[in-house]
Amino acid sequence: MKMLRTAIHEIETAAELEKLIQENEQVMVCCGRMGPMCIPVYETMEELEEERPSIKFYSMSFDTPEAAPIRNAPMCRGFMGLPFTVYYKNGQMVEATTSIQSREQIESILDAQFN
Repeated sequence: MKMLRTAIHEIETAAELEKLIQENEQVMVCCGRMGPMCIPVYETMEELEEERPSIKFYSMSFDTPEAAPIRNAPMCRGFMGLPFTVYYKNGQMVEATTSIQSREQIESILDAQFN
C-alpha cells in the first residue's frame, strides 16, 4: 500500500480508522494524495495539532481500498476534488469538505463542530 508520509499520523486500514473514531471524541481525517490541493491541508493540520491537543489529526491515502469508508460516506457523495476531509465527533461523521481548504475554513469547522 502506498503511504502518504505526511508529518501527521497516517491511517493505513479501514479497521484502524474505525478504532480511532470510536476511541477518540474529536477526529479530523484528510483523505488525499501528495498533490497541490492536499499538501496545504496536511500542513495546516500539522500546525493545528500542536494548538488543539483535544483533537486527533490523521491523514489517509485516497488511493487505497481501505479508504472506502470515507470515499463512500453519504456526506462525501458528489465530491469531485481531493482531498476529502472529514470530521468525526463521538464516533459519527459530523462534517465533510472537498478540495483545498484554508486554515480559516478548517478552524471555523473545528470551532463549530468541536466546541
